[in-house]
Amino acid sequence: MKHRYLTNVATLAFNEEKCNGCGVCLEVCPQAVLARAGKKIEIRDRDACMECGACAVNCPFGALSVQSGVGCASALIKAALTGKEPTCGSDDGCCC
Repeated sequence: MKHRYLTNVATLAFNEEKCNGCGVCLEVCPQAVLARAGKKIEIRDRDACMECGACAVNCPFGALSVQSGVGCASALIKAALTGKEPTCGSDDGCCC
């Protein structure tokens, strides 16, 4: 079962230039966040990312990075302290 997390808070980042499309990340991601796009990989569903770090740890080319477990927790704490909706707080609305 695929769980949904908070919108726009995952710290998952992808560097397409480093990706060779080996697909290791597809095998280790428990949430199907990534998908094959031609000969490379792409982020299919960033909001399903639970920030476990499996993709980043197993990518032999360093194409993926994630701050394991900090996105949702950080956004929730900030929202609780400020009384606002959870968000990563970046100017462009993106968390990465």
